[in-house]
Amino acid sequence: MPAQLEQAIDVAAARIVGESLKTAGYTEAAITAALGDDAYSARSKEMPVLLRRIPPTRLGTVIRSFFLIQPVSVADLTRAIGERGVGALEAAGVAEINGDEVVPSLRILPVADLFVASDDDPRHEGEFAPDFVAAYTAATRLCDSLTPRPDVERALDVGTGSGVHALLAARHAKHVIATDVNPRALAFTELNAALNGLRNVEVREGSLFEPVAGETFDLVTCNAPYVISPETRWAYRDGGFAADEVSERVVLTAAEHLNDGGYAALLVSWLGHEEAKPDARATEWIERTGCDGWILPIWGGDPVTHAATWNDHLAGDTEAYEAALDEWTSYLADLGVDWVSEGGILLHKRSGDANTIRIDSVEEEELEDAGDQILRAFESRAVLAEHETDEQLFDAHVAIAGPVRLELELEPEGTGTVVVGAHVHLDEGTHPAVEVSGDMIEVLAALDGAKRYGDVVESVVTSLDFTPAEALRLRRESLEVGRELLELGALCFE
Repeated sequence: MPAQLEQAIDVAAARIVGESLKTAGYTEAAITAALGDDAYSARSKEMPVLLRRIPPTRLGTVIRSFFLIQPVSVADLTRAIGERGVGALEAAGVAEINGDEVVPSLRILPVADLFVASDDDPRHEGEFAPDFVAAYTAATRLCDSLTPRPDVERALDVGTGSGVHALLAARHAKHVIATDVNPRALAFTELNAALNGLRNVEVREGSLFEPVAGETFDLVTCNAPYVISPETRWAYRDGGFAADEVSERVVLTAAEHLNDGGYAALLVSWLGHEEAKPDARATEWIERTGCDGWILPIWGGDPVTHAATWNDHLAGDTEAYEAALDEWTSYLADLGVDWVSEGGILLHKRSGDANTIRIDSVEEEELEDAGDQILRAFESRAVLAEHETDEQLFDAHVAIAGPVRLELELEPEGTGTVVVGAHVHLDEGTHPAVEVSGDMIEVLAALDGAKRYGDVVESVVTSLDFTPAEALRLRRESLEVGRELLELGALCFE
């Protein structure tokens, strides 16, 4: 990153650059259409191929310059983004003009409808600098996908990095504060806010929550440097705390900074001292917060797997790789660790009775935007805390809340078929699936929110001409499955 970006950002110039790139059609879809679906993950060895795929168009000039960070002529870039855009590049700190050539200083990635500048560089080989600022990583996507997005007054993004989560929050929060201990990260956050025309993002330097002591928020996000590691090599990865202390601090302190009704979406990691109870520590943290919590393990492994995953960049150097594996596994052995988990911890602060906690594993490949599902789930849990009795739930009006798929597995038997399995799938968000009976499928298919839940169950009992024992079984299953699907956000109270 150019030195001038670590000073004050020329906000007006950066806004002009962002507007010019948007007008030029510089989008994620345009890049993948031109360079292929793997363009965003391509590194230096793929550069010769990518350069030869760039179309000879105005948009191709923009892609060459800001996606692949290659020099282009002033004349070509002026045709692509206009004189006003080219004239703002140097003041914004994103490129230098040397005679008749524009030399980009950094990469600007279109991510969904945002522009994100960072230290990401497809030409880079070797290790990153200690203050390296990433763009939109797999972990960033996970935290983004797990963040509920109600309209709020104040939001906080802790350990903001390039500022992605602050920018996303700025679209539904009146004011956003972004903190980071890395000045380079804050410089990128200010630049990215300006590139996207956002005026409601404030940056503050400091470790974790220190810059917002005594303040409260309606939404807290944190993609922490959570890796449990014996190293302090990279600010974006290694938290610099012992064991999983940084994650513990994030969870406990996020809860302290939440307003009543507020939410936190935290990407963290936790140790398991017994492989059979991998989430005991995360559960204990949430119990101490007094919030409703949702633990969503996404990755997990034994110490060797954990060490290998986070040292994969050394795999080409056998000696260094083996030394790192020994150092990391020895560190975890000293901590008495059997398992290391990484994933999301979600909090909802509410008044009322004791907090509730769920644990549901999530498949990274299946995860989509789960914000609406998470809001429904926590809202339902708050209602269920008041609807403690069976009668209260049966008296409520319940409806299907999202795209739910009801599945029956049939097998031939004699001259007919029998149900051998049935499942309910929510086809959005975390994509949960719940095993049910074939009769329960009938209950769910009849839900419309207009009738009492108990009346829907009784109508199915009547239509199927159940015996008293069969009716009792379905009523009990309806209570159990109904609560489960409400807590997962697949059903909702009307």
